[in-house]
Amino acid sequence: MYRVAILILFLLQGPCSSQVTRKINGVSFVASREEVAGEHIQEVVNLNANYAAVMPFGFIRDTGSPEIIFDTDRQWFGETRKGAAQYIQMLQKNGIRVMMKPQIWLRHGVFTGKLQMQSEEDWKILEQSYEDFIMSYAEVARDHEIALFCIGTELEQFVHHRPAFWKALIQKVRGVFKGEITYAANWDEYPRVSFWEEVDYIGIDAYFPLSGDITPSVEQLRAGWEKYKGEIKALSDTVNKPVLFTEYGYRSMDYTAKKPWLVESEDEKVNLIAQVNATRAILEEFWVEEWFEGGFVWKWFISHKQAGGEGDNRFTPQNKPAQMVIRDFYNDH
Repeated sequence: MYRVAILILFLLQGPCSSQVTRKINGVSFVASREEVAGEHIQEVVNLNANYAAVMPFGFIRDTGSPEIIFDTDRQWFGETRKGAAQYIQMLQKNGIRVMMKPQIWLRHGVFTGKLQMQSEEDWKILEQSYEDFIMSYAEVARDHEIALFCIGTELEQFVHHRPAFWKALIQKVRGVFKGEITYAANWDEYPRVSFWEEVDYIGIDAYFPLSGDITPSVEQLRAGWEKYKGEIKALSDTVNKPVLFTEYGYRSMDYTAKKPWLVESEDEKVNLIAQVNATRAILEEFWVEEWFEGGFVWKWFISHKQAGGEGDNRFTPQNKPAQMVIRDFYNDH
């Protein structure tokens, strides 16, 4: 009887214990014009991912405008409430947990960190418009019982100038959504965010410059992480919160780790090895740490067969050697 009891206890606890200690192995699931189908989700499952970030969008006409336009008929399906809900349902149906990550797009691709108003009146309009945007998707997150909600992405000037608004917004989101909350700070913004103690994770979009070499080795890249890693851990210890890379990833191009945030240039030489090395370095450097929760690779397109490929120099790891690196690492962690 004792042996039977031990066996039952092992069967009950073994898988649960493994699941509890597994990291957030995520993909940034890019919004599309179309509904998502089972075949699209299967590629996420094949990657051994256990999370996906669903990213509906709001739009601002320019950096001086306080009005956010969202959930309109002119947007792609995946950028709207209806589309986000459909994506969530399909992901959850296939065992993938979700982080809702509503994002702002500024006209002409201006960096969102520069969003700043010139008058108190416009700040108040922006605050109300942004609250409407976020609370709308907090309701979707609540209705579908998702795991994690991101209240903003790379909004440095907004966060810096209106700290009281953000702390109040966190409480309003918690009044609707009962899951965990984070904010996605840019790599050079995160030390100055004033509300880390109010959320569940220190969220960082991890585009840290690591090396100026054309094809840095894994060892060079891990050495490049040393300074940043110590600073990140120090903040984690100070506010007693784990760290989550709300975005991480590298373009498959020469000098990929020099300025990893670059997206605008199309003419860099394809370099698949550089992407592999940079991806391997970040996974090996962080996923072993107890204070580190995991991350979401940038980015994963729904139509997998048409995405990426060995002639592509953009961020996605799809159909490139980096995909296999992530697949194997996610399987083991």
